[in-house]
Amino acid sequence: MCAHTIFVYAHIINVQKDTFLEADPVNVMTKKAIRIKDIAKTAGVSVGTVDRVLHNRGKVSEKALKKVSAALNKSEYRPNLIARTLGSNKEYKIIVLLPNHEQDPYWALVYKGIVQSKHEWSHYGVHISTYGFDLEQKNSFVEVSRKVIKAKPDGILVAPIFYNETLPFFEIIQKKGIPFTLFNTNITESNALSFIGQDLYQSGRVAAELLCIGQSGTATFGVLHVDEDLDDSVHLLQKEKGFRDYVNEFYPVKSSIESLNRTSSSDFSFKKKLATLLNKPDLKGIFVSTSRGAETAASFLKSHGKNGIRLVGYDLLSKNIEYLELGIIDFLIHQKPEQQAFEGISCLANHLIFKKEIKPINLFPLEVITRQNLASYLADHIEYHPNEFKSISN
Repeated sequence: MCAHTIFVYAHIINVQKDTFLEADPVNVMTKKAIRIKDIAKTAGVSVGTVDRVLHNRGKVSEKALKKVSAALNKSEYRPNLIARTLGSNKEYKIIVLLPNHEQDPYWALVYKGIVQSKHEWSHYGVHISTYGFDLEQKNSFVEVSRKVIKAKPDGILVAPIFYNETLPFFEIIQKKGIPFTLFNTNITESNALSFIGQDLYQSGRVAAELLCIGQSGTATFGVLHVDEDLDDSVHLLQKEKGFRDYVNEFYPVKSSIESLNRTSSSDFSFKKKLATLLNKPDLKGIFVSTSRGAETAASFLKSHGKNGIRLVGYDLLSKNIEYLELGIIDFLIHQKPEQQAFEGISCLANHLIFKKEIKPINLFPLEVITRQNLASYLADHIEYHPNEFKSISN
């Protein structure tokens, strides 16, 4: 908001369980909205001065600005910025369309970011709802996406894990003029307002580098996709392509790559194929393309014997942390799922409320977590602190 900053105070809240497939209510704090005269009294300035700061109009001395800013910063109240910033009481409805967070611990982390966003943006008149679809049923996505359209949101945040099913959805909401952002997976032809996440191709290259460093002689590398339909999962294909390109570039002579795909938990042939892979004497490492899949691979390695086989997976899920501490998992590439959701909603809210120009691509760094830096990382990141997340649209 130009030179005059409106402070938003962040609080950590407990995650409350919301009803999926329905537009869940926003938890609005019971504290009253800040009043101009309260700030004026605290700052020792006139009501008019506070009004000029809040609305960024007229001249305000540097001294007065500092006083008002300090008063806002110390206040336990929250300002109702909708009316004061825009001169109206317009409210906005944002819907997040994602896999059911009760099915997968990765999406449970994403959901934490959504809950925090509700807390942060409710004071701007933004109502955030979650619509969950079955992670293993494409038809569920189609059905739930229709409910999203029928709800007539002002903006949509989407995790487009089913490529073919999301394209018709994108076409419909574009015709209706509904802005939308993507996170977790980027569909380049979607014409989304923005994508928030990581460079998945580069992520695959990083995984390959972690497995190849210090290796010599004949080598076999495994790529595991767990409980995913590869033909409809462009995000996993991008990771595997990056992995293969790196190995072919830096370990081209005596290496081979075997890709295994478990389409569902009922795919019993996968266990036999994985056992065959683990018994290869020249197997140097395994790359697992999904967060939950790392646990599956680690449990096999634990029962089979580590035997110097490196394992790279994704994200700080509780089971992944356990296997990392045991030394079964060697590296975890952290995708920051909470922050992806939080920033995706912030993009939409800033676009809708403040008409801010949003960067089309917002990439997070590829952070590699090992057993050596795990404790220090958890000490700094174990709880979700939105204060450390600055809006990517600024």
